[in-house]
Amino acid sequence: MSKIVVAYWSGTGNTEMMAESIAEGIKEAGQEAEVVSMDNFNASDLKDCSAFALGCPAMGAEELEDSIVEPFVDEVVGFASGKKIGLFGSYDWGDGEWMRLWEQQMKDAGAEIVGGEGVICNNEPDDEAKENCRKLGADLAVV
Repeated sequence: MSKIVVAYWSGTGNTEMMAESIAEGIKEAGQEAEVVSMDNFNASDLKDCSAFALGCPAMGAEELEDSIVEPFVDEVVGFASGKKIGLFGSYDWGDGEWMRLWEQQMKDAGAEIVGGEGVICNNEPDDEAKENCRKLGADLAVV
């Protein structure tokens, strides 16, 4: 059994907490999870994975973090076709535009967004957000 990778970048720890909840959902569904920070992981290691999760909080004017996440995601776009990808992240302002743009970027690359849309939460994930993350993990585990 291969592990389902949950790769994320987190500035405050909120997106990291979401990643841990996704891993819980994967494990509860009977699969193994590997939670990794994007700054210590190579995107190319996801090429052979049929399903994985990517997480990033909204930065700046509702965009992906530009020094680590954007280059990571740009590499994933190159092999995303046919992959099942769960997207997640936290935000402090705005309405989730960064996630909608990220979803579209992955869809345009040929990926299937697990659950139909990314999981987002305002600031620190509350119980509902953690449950949404566990559900995303469980959905990843059965694709």
